Amino acid sequence: MTLPPPVLKPAFNITRASHAVLRVRDLAHSRAFYVETLGMLVSNEDPDTLYLRGVEEAAHHSLVLKRSVQTGCERLGFRVFTEEDLDLLSAHFVERGLPLSWVEAPFQSRTLHVTDEIGVPLEFCASMKVMERAINRFDQHTGACPLRLDHMQVLTPAVERACAIYGKMGFRTSEYIADEGTDALRAVFMQRKGNPHDIVFMRNDGPRLHHVAFTCPEAHHLLHLCDLLAAAGFGRSVEWGPGRHFGPGYARFVYLRDPDGHRVEFFNNHYQTIDIEDEPLRWVPPSKGEASRWGRLSPPSWREEATAFV
Repeated sequence: MTLPPPVLKPAFNITRASHAVLRVRDLAHSRAFYVETLGMLVSNEDPDTLYLRGVEEAAHHSLVLKRSVQTGCERLGFRVFTEEDLDLLSAHFVERGLPLSWVEAPFQSRTLHVTDEIGVPLEFCASMKVMERAINRFDQHTGACPLRLDHMQVLTPAVERACAIYGKMGFRTSEYIADEGTDALRAVFMQRKGNPHDIVFMRNDGPRLHHVAFTCPEAHHLLHLCDLLAAAGFGRSVEWGPGRHFGPGYARFVYLRDPDGHRVEFFNNHYQTIDIEDEPLRWVPPSKGEASRWGRLSPPSWREEATAFV
């Protein structure tokens, strides 16, 4: 199969997946889930907003929770390398005919808002307020010991189009899933930072946010987290896993649903995909009974349910 070729050296430099902005109904309940149980660090909070990060992260936030009557995902955030890259990226969107706006986002430098051609609301910034990394503050390593945001996954019926759009922004396809004997794409895994993915597009109704994913240090953190969730009354939030992915990433994982139904993945990292000569890697959809190296098959909720963009 011939995938749309990426632009390897675009005029601007998008460096990585940065953050997600989610709306939640009860901020205190969400705090109990994300902070007191999962172990995320609070960078700032007020009655309406909670800014969270992992223990490795110096950027102010990788997850923003906003109190709202209507739940959903407001934005998926990416970082660019410099302010100049932000202006060059803005020009790129103008050339594509996409309406954009410049906004003031708390704790972020100048921030660009745009919605891509498949309907995903995005924001880009070059810097954030710097926080002290807690990687050596072992007293703060609790719950799953979340290290950093790794990627986001989006459901869309337009996987091929998404692959072409993001390829023009310099995202490289590290891996993809296609039906056996056809060129129909099931999913594409696209990256900027040198591991398998910063953003994933998977074929389904959408666009909808399937999950945000954080790394944790060791496999035992996944098991420990499930015990902590049960003890805190969140036992039913464990949707799938612990298990091991068969195919892209090979990671050991667990998927959770937060109090508002937003899906969060924790996994203990994967491999580097910096070199270009061994990509992209093709996978076929797993046959029944082979969805993971071990563990149960994904439940129907994981395959069909997701968070609306608002």
